[in-house]
Amino acid sequence: MFTLRVAIPAMDEPEYLPATLDALARQLTTFPFEVYVCVNQPDNYWHDPVKSSICEHNQQTLAFLYDYTFLTLHILDFSSPGKGWIGKKKGVGFARKILFDRILSDSQPEDIVVSMDADTYVKPSYLQSIADRFASDDRLNAVAVPYYHALGEDEVRNRAMLRYELYMRNYAINLLKINSPYGFTALGSAIAMRASALRKIGNITPLQSGEDFYLVQKFCKMGGLGIFNTECVYPAGRYSDRVPFGTGPAMAMGAKGVWDSYPIYHHSCFSQISEAYRNLPALYRNNVISEENAFLRFLQKDEKKKDIWTDIRQNVSDYDHFVKAFHQKADGLRILQYVRTVNRQKPINEEVALYENLWEWTPEQCPIWLAPDRSLPSYSVKQINILRDTLYEVEMFLRKHYH
Repeated sequence: MFTLRVAIPAMDEPEYLPATLDALARQLTTFPFEVYVCVNQPDNYWHDPVKSSICEHNQQTLAFLYDYTFLTLHILDFSSPGKGWIGKKKGVGFARKILFDRILSDSQPEDIVVSMDADTYVKPSYLQSIADRFASDDRLNAVAVPYYHALGEDEVRNRAMLRYELYMRNYAINLLKINSPYGFTALGSAIAMRASALRKIGNITPLQSGEDFYLVQKFCKMGGLGIFNTECVYPAGRYSDRVPFGTGPAMAMGAKGVWDSYPIYHHSCFSQISEAYRNLPALYRNNVISEENAFLRFLQKDEKKKDIWTDIRQNVSDYDHFVKAFHQKADGLRILQYVRTVNRQKPINEEVALYENLWEWTPEQCPIWLAPDRSLPSYSVKQINILRDTLYEVEMFLRKHYH
């Protein structure tokens, strides 16, 4: 039997962390589990009057943790004077790395590392669902767990959170519809992985933002990434300026009506990627298709070599290895860069994109009141939530049946 080891970074979290730990304390699982919390901040916050409240809140969190008796807790103090981050070694990515390093030092290879955030609610069956998922499939190395942000009392915040989810789910569905190996959504609060696999990929890259995406992409390239689980995680939807991009900053800008970095892409933006996937056998034989396909030309454009496909062919033994090498090159980051480029060159109004995507994917569930010429802000929160739930159902079906 393996042990589940839950990793939680926490900075300025006295409001949310207690509820998250209480949710973990109510877990109904036959597997043993332990919880690791890294309370962290830059050390120079102690000398910055503007940041004094964060220092105080972190000390309150530590006191709370030391008194908490309902879980097997491992407390990592990277916030007290002299123990905080120095220089560039800071942020949630570095906190996750510290947590994973500690967990790997405590773990057997078969143990499961469960990445969460301090503001994440999970149902009592969550850890059991994770354990069952890994126990049932020896080939599974990691899971990008489904997520669902709960609504709160603040309408402006709810609108921003729902709009951001529309972006994420729309993007994921587009990738899943073309059977892309990168059809995952990476949230630091919603990742589980085998300790042996985490060690094999060299742990997480401690970026200040986007570390969760690159972590899941590593697992995708290694193989054995799952994207379905019977239970979701429920992160809090809230504003944040702690990281350059992600849910918090997106919501903060979105509350001001700025969604330029998170457009709702039309399904046509992905057509050339799908075509490239279908024509990989032809690309393996010759370069004709690479001259005709916009996505392949995009991948070639930034390469110093004149012909990356011939180079790949010469370094693989058969077609299956060629396909694997292709997807190593045409990874999730390059796909996003390409889709953004296409969207800038031929922009499609986001209301039109959402309307036509829903009619393309699930016409029987497309609300009769949805109109391509009506702005998203003009809909009620209830209506936008219906759109979110419609995309959620489509995405969960695709996740479950993804191959």
